[in-house]
Amino acid sequence: MYSKFRNRVMFPIANEQGKVIAFTGRRLSSDERGGPKYFNSSETPIYSKSRVLFNLDKAKEWIRKEYAILVEGQMDCISVFAAGFHNVVATSGTAFTQAQAKLLARFTKNVVVNFDPDAAGAKATERTLGLLIEEDFEVRVLGLEPGFDPDLYIRERGKDAYREALRHSERYFDYLIHRARAQFAVRSPEGKVKAVNYLLPHIQRVPSRIVRDELAQEIAQKLGIDSVVLRQELKQVATARSAAAVQAPVEAQVTDAERLLVRALSSATQIRAGNRPRSGREGRDEEFDPSWQAQFALRAEQLHRGLGCESLIDALLSAGSEDKDALELPRSESDRRLLAAILIREEEELSPERLEGAIKALRRIALRRKLEDVQRQLQAARASEPGELEALLEEKVRLKRALMDARFGEPTQV
Repeated sequence: MYSKFRNRVMFPIANEQGKVIAFTGRRLSSDERGGPKYFNSSETPIYSKSRVLFNLDKAKEWIRKEYAILVEGQMDCISVFAAGFHNVVATSGTAFTQAQAKLLARFTKNVVVNFDPDAAGAKATERTLGLLIEEDFEVRVLGLEPGFDPDLYIRERGKDAYREALRHSERYFDYLIHRARAQFAVRSPEGKVKAVNYLLPHIQRVPSRIVRDELAQEIAQKLGIDSVVLRQELKQVATARSAAAVQAPVEAQVTDAERLLVRALSSATQIRAGNRPRSGREGRDEEFDPSWQAQFALRAEQLHRGLGCESLIDALLSAGSEDKDALELPRSESDRRLLAAILIREEEELSPERLEGAIKALRRIALRRKLEDVQRQLQAARASEPGELEALLEEKVRLKRALMDARFGEPTQV
């Protein structure tokens, strides 16, 4: 424990009942050679960082009475909480996920999102808004001045200034319209087209048709666009999505582990089999390469054999040094549709822990399939080949032990 979190300040992570289930360590020095700024405990059966909200155990009763303030990091959460805003929770070092949205929905449907005002924070805000909107939250956005995260803002401006900023938080779609105006020259026809293309996917995620229609009318008015034309565009987007859903029913047969590994294989702009990431001092990777990690495991163990993504993964693995977009690699139209359906889904960021979890899940699936095959052979041997029984029983015991190792310990080679 000490060597793993050396030279870091420790934050205990509790579940909603207040029981400590993991830790986050924040790097004390500014030297990046000391590893990532935040380092989490490895995921376990009781801890998955994509399903936990930091400080929820202390904030949940306040959230029930009022609303939730959602921030990005533990330091932001601690500072906001210490300033007297006890209804604050944090995503705890991961992109906000659908599982976290569903967890928060058990306590409130009203959220103020207060992420960092830099480019990365703005992108995270947009993505988080989409997930909250899909879960039918009432969402507002608190945008602080450039250079100020919640922690720094409270330390330098004080809790009264933060309270006033909360009071002036804006509706999520006002925030998105301001983002569109800032990114595109909306006075020109081309800029209006870009702004509409930016906003349409956000409108489409709103569950209520009535609210979607009102938002389309409001956007048309603020951008100087004919509302009838905008509604037609919105209808075309909805029709295209429905058609895609009908054309790709096979995605429902694909496990989450397969989806994650497909995303990892497709993560590089150019998929280059065999491009190994550079290693830093003491054997640490300078840059995490999800594509390499997925390729290494799948090539070595062939874990995708017999699964729904088998031919798609084979196509991605056989890319070699071709400079192609990932969507050009599948050989069949059904695999292209499947890949598009997987890549279009909003997911949390790839991480070594999540990829290792996916690889272990496929190992368990492979072991179960082998165990089922041995059990079928045992039944046949009892009826016609008594001499094979002993060998098959030994194989069955070995596979059961390997399956237990895959669940709770290091993987056993099979």
